[in-house]
Amino acid sequence: MKQVLLLCSFFLFLNCEDKQSRQKKTSPKKSKITKVKAEVKETIVDSSKLTLEERFLPLNDKNAMDFFLEYEKENKENKVRIHTSFGNIDLLLFDKIKFHRANFIFLTKNKVFDGTQFHRVVKNFVIQGGNSDDRKITKKRRKIGRYLLPPDAKRGYRHNRGVISIPSSEIENAYKLASPYEFFITQSNQYHLDKKYTIFGKVIKGMDVVDAISNQETDAGDWPKHNIYITKVEVIE
Repeated sequence: MKQVLLLCSFFLFLNCEDKQSRQKKTSPKKSKITKVKAEVKETIVDSSKLTLEERFLPLNDKNAMDFFLEYEKENKENKVRIHTSFGNIDLLLFDKIKFHRANFIFLTKNKVFDGTQFHRVVKNFVIQGGNSDDRKITKKRRKIGRYLLPPDAKRGYRHNRGVISIPSSEIENAYKLASPYEFFITQSNQYHLDKKYTIFGKVIKGMDVVDAISNQETDAGDWPKHNIYITKVEVIE
């Protein structure tokens, strides 16, 4: 009887030990879970530390005039030089036409006219410049924005020979025809354009260059058969 009890005790002990062993083998190890708390900080930008361009660009019809109103106060230059393959044309920009003057100075300083062309030439009428299909220039324009300038054509200026003018937002198909990136210079008096287009300056040196460009041969669309490049436009005063 004692032997039977001892044998049962022995098997019971082995059975318990085997269960404990299996539990140890089958029980998963506890992994340490690390909780990372992400702190979300609200970034507040101090607008007083931003440049005018950082505050406004890209420009559009809603903010362009506010931008140029501030820009013209700090950028009073009014003389520029257009470098072409035919020579230089010096311009005086009128202070009274402040938005258009500021626009031309701003685009000049940002080199938006560099590498463009006089793409429309009509003898004894106008030479029109500022256009280009160059991707780099298109990229610059896209960065600056898409906007129109308001008309400012009732200051008493007339389309005499040698003025620089620009279409304004009141004309039909304004976005197509009134690009602030383009301009034209009259080769002769064109008074029928008065009050329709905004005169914002005049040629003070280089009308012989305007005449030379105007005499170039063009195709049926008034595009010069040989490209006339504006290599650079710079502020001179």
